[in-house]
Amino acid sequence: MEIDKDKPYIYSDVELDSHEGRIIEDTKAAGIESIPDPDGWLEETRRNILLTSVDAVINWARRSSLWPAICFPACCAFEFIAAEGPRFDLSRFGMEILRASPRQADLMITAGTLTWKMAPNVRRIYDQMPEPKWVIAMGACGISGGIFRSSYAVVPGYNKIVPVDVYVPGCPPRPEALIYAVQMLQKKIAKEHVVPDLPKFKMPEIPRL
Repeated sequence: MEIDKDKPYIYSDVELDSHEGRIIEDTKAAGIESIPDPDGWLEETRRNILLTSVDAVINWARRSSLWPAICFPACCAFEFIAAEGPRFDLSRFGMEILRASPRQADLMITAGTLTWKMAPNVRRIYDQMPEPKWVIAMGACGISGGIFRSSYAVVPGYNKIVPVDVYVPGCPPRPEALIYAVQMLQKKIAKEHVVPDLPKFKMPEIPRL
């Protein structure tokens, strides 16, 4: 199909060039002054400078993402399960991930009666956890052995084999008590010193002339 070249256009070339020229001239006249940056807050230094310490930042990250290791030899584990449920919602504190591998955990919540036969395994789990790590002794059995303390086969408290940071009394303790213990541990973590103190250098004496 051939196009008829003799067919006149609706607008002449002169009118089109004149219209485009007016648009360009109007754009140039409006572009004399620069448009202000809508993100003016980027230029305000008062809103972009945060003064803190390395200890505060690292401790905030550590206490906000505690990952418990699975170590529940006995009955207090059910209260921990209730605390992880939607009613008490322990995941509010960054603890919704239960790690089956102690190498991915930094918090051991020891709940229930512990026998001496099982003690080496609990100690092994603790040793496999990377630093820094913390321990919560949950329940009377975890604190002192509970009603089985006088038995020759029962460990009278988890602090006999691992260092304990927070004790939660009760038989069994309520989920609210465990949540309170977690908050106590977070406050304890917030006060830790991550960066070691620099050694004090003795300045050389200036010789007298």
